[in-house]
Amino acid sequence: MDMKLLKKLCLTNGVSSGEEELRSIIIKEIDGHADEMYVDKSGNLIVYKKGKERAENKLLLSAHMDEVGFIVTGVNADGTLTVDEVGGIDRRIIAGKRVHLCTSGIDGVFGIKPIHLSKGDSRNDIPKLSDMYIDIGAKDKKDAEENITIGELAAFEGRYEETDTSIITKALDDRAGCLVLIEMIKSELPYDMYFSFVVQEEVGLRGAKTAAYSVDPDFSIVVETTTAADIPDNDDSKKVCRLGEGAVISFMDRRTLYDRELYKKAFSAAENAGVKAQAKQAVAGGNDAGVISTSRGGVRTIAVSLPCRYLHAPNTIANKSDLNAVFKTVSELANIIAGGQV
Repeated sequence: MDMKLLKKLCLTNGVSSGEEELRSIIIKEIDGHADEMYVDKSGNLIVYKKGKERAENKLLLSAHMDEVGFIVTGVNADGTLTVDEVGGIDRRIIAGKRVHLCTSGIDGVFGIKPIHLSKGDSRNDIPKLSDMYIDIGAKDKKDAEENITIGELAAFEGRYEETDTSIITKALDDRAGCLVLIEMIKSELPYDMYFSFVVQEEVGLRGAKTAAYSVDPDFSIVVETTTAADIPDNDDSKKVCRLGEGAVISFMDRRTLYDRELYKKAFSAAENAGVKAQAKQAVAGGNDAGVISTSRGGVRTIAVSLPCRYLHAPNTIANKSDLNAVFKTVSELANIIAGGQV
């Protein structure tokens, strides 16, 4: 896997509706490797690549480009910025975090009322987003308004680090999925396949809905990143999935009941590829499969995900061997589906 490219993808800001820079990077990476590609009206990048043989089943592989973040809603008299969230973010991890304002290029810090000014039980309360603000160091409202724009997006400021076994960075959800698709497009495929790099997953699966309608596939593999709750003091029954145990295969979440035959085939694909796979042991969350599977007359769909700790936070942790397992499982499963073995 191209880890330098993963770093570039993860550190490129792409909050929902602001995926342009990331999309440009992907287009540049796959230029010369795809037979057809275009950007639709929603902002999705749709790609078609011919294989050695014509596919028996029309297959779409999909990953989303966007990440969670914030949007500026106003400016206070003291020059601090009010914001709303874009996507689901745990408010417990926001205070004190550094963010980058994507249009103005200014950095800021999330602030809240200092604890020594809080009283009684409120000291232990999780502050509402309306009680927080982004501090950009402006002198006053006029100073702030000269530098920022109402409605501009803000992304968590992240770093990228690797150990021998792990990746630590922001936005692995779902830049890891994007990397898997890019690697496949760059490879020599046995069968024709379609790929979609979609927008606005974090705010309602919006891009995938239009992409699936346009491509009109028979089958789809959604390549995602999912929550690994394998942390201390969490009961084994609630750990969902675990780092180091391979690709995560979903049987159900809050948006989708996955195709049961594809669920079994995904484990067979992992075994054929010589990598680990694990079941997602919770009915929770949702992803683009929720709209792809119900597009037009229906699409047989499965999700294969990278287990990741601290999803939707400024720093997330995933395992390199799991990423490799996702790539190999998805590649093998794609060949099984496109080759007509389902």
